[in-house]
Amino acid sequence: MFVVDGSPDNSYRELADRLAKATFRSTVICLSRNFGSFAAIRTGLAAATGPLFAVMAADLQEPPELVRDMFIALRDEGIDVALGVRASRGDPGLSKLFSSLFWTVYCRFIQREMPQGGVDMFGCNQKVRDCLLALEESNSTLVGLLLWIGFKRREIPYHRRARAVGKSGWTFRRKFRYMTDSMFAFSNLPIITLNVVGFLGVVASILIGSVVLLFWAFGLIDVSGYTPIMLSIMFFGALNIFGLGLLGSYIWRTFENTKRRPNFIEMSREHFLGGPPQ
Repeated sequence: MFVVDGSPDNSYRELADRLAKATFRSTVICLSRNFGSFAAIRTGLAAATGPLFAVMAADLQEPPELVRDMFIALRDEGIDVALGVRASRGDPGLSKLFSSLFWTVYCRFIQREMPQGGVDMFGCNQKVRDCLLALEESNSTLVGLLLWIGFKRREIPYHRRARAVGKSGWTFRRKFRYMTDSMFAFSNLPIITLNVVGFLGVVASILIGSVVLLFWAFGLIDVSGYTPIMLSIMFFGALNIFGLGLLGSYIWRTFENTKRRPNFIEMSREHFLGGPPQ
């Protein structure tokens, strides 16, 4: 299955011409525009058939033989998902630095089960594929959903090759979009932060306000109107932040319900034909 995600070059025609002469069966799907890599992967998974599936990008920075290793693990080790995890990478030094920083923040604050360095390639069985395609969320991440649904997983390390041709489309803007989508789709960290800051602000305003009020009582504040203005600004400012945090908590729960993710996913079901009692 080849998916051309609105590529501006001649990828579709090149694939069509070459695959017409190939000795293996294949399908090329051309999307109407660039919908993003996750949408392209979903398209390929939905169109593919068979008991096992694997996805990979066309730049071949992930070795093609990794698909074979994933299928062997899925077939022989009783796992449902094989995650390709970078043991090393052939990218430039600056790219490595920013990528390491990005994934450190991601794994620490958003999805702790995410392998360090992320997941660029994965394989799965049909059960996982069907569950993944059933989650039709927008502004989310496919890898995040893959980790969310669970199942038995195994990480398969590999060496990520240096890009031979072209320039990566994984720009800072796309990385930032990936992090924000993941944060709002899989974490309530912004709401928790707002709640904590608001609560600490209310406590601090009460303490500082008590000190200001005490100074005013002893005549140590000569400016007229200073005390009530400071008390009002500190207390109601902190109260507003705390109130926004509480409101955000309700909005977050509403948002979670609009995703319509299932409350559970059945991994397997086995029936036993019991005989008559002995």
